[in-house]
Amino acid sequence: MLRLSRFLIKLILALSFLSLVAAIVVYFFLAPKLPDTKTLKQTQLQIPLRIYSSEGLLMAEFGEKRRIPVEAKEIPQPLIDAFLAAEDDRFYQHPGVDYQGIIRAAYSLLTTGSKTQGGSTITMQVARNFFLSNEKTYLRKLNEIILALEMEQFIEREILTLYLNKLLVVGYGVVLPPCVLRPSTE
Repeated sequence: MLRLSRFLIKLILALSFLSLVAAIVVYFFLAPKLPDTKTLKQTQLQIPLRIYSSEGLLMAEFGEKRRIPVEAKEIPQPLIDAFLAAEDDRFYQHPGVDYQGIIRAAYSLLTTGSKTQGGSTITMQVARNFFLSNEKTYLRKLNEIILALEMEQFIEREILTLYLNKLLVVGYGVVLPPCVLRPSTE
C-alpha cells in the first residue's frame, strides 16, 4: 500500500511538471504571434456618419453600426450586475481566465463528446471579438486564454466597457435605448 501511494505521488508530480512545461512551451510558441493587447486602449468603435441641418437637427445617419459608445461611469450598476450574473459571475475573482469554467467545459466535452459549454469569461470574449475569429478550435481557445491573461493589466471596468459597447452595443437599441443610460437632467 505504501509503495502504491508513493508511486501515485510520483506520478502526480511528474504529470504536474509535464503539464507546466507544456504550458510554458505553448505560451512561448503562441504569444509572439498574437497582437498587442495595449491596442485596446486606443480602440475607436464604429459609429454612424451623422448629417445635421444648419439648425443643428439630425437629418440622416449612414453606416453599418448604430451605436453611441458610452463611458464606464454612464453604465448603470444594475445593468453591469445583470451581465455579470449571466455571463461571468466570477469576473472580479479570476485573472481573466476562469479555470473552474474551463474545467467544467472540459468535463462536459469528455462526458458528452460535444462542445456544449465554452468556459469563456467576459475578458476572453473581448479578446476573441477584438483580435481573433469565431471559429471553434482548440488553438483559438489557447490564443484567447493567453490574450485574456495579458489583458488583465486593464481595469475590470475598462474590460466591461469594451464588452458592453462592442459586443452588445449598449449605447443604442440592442440592449437599452440611450435614454436609460443617459437620464434626462430636467
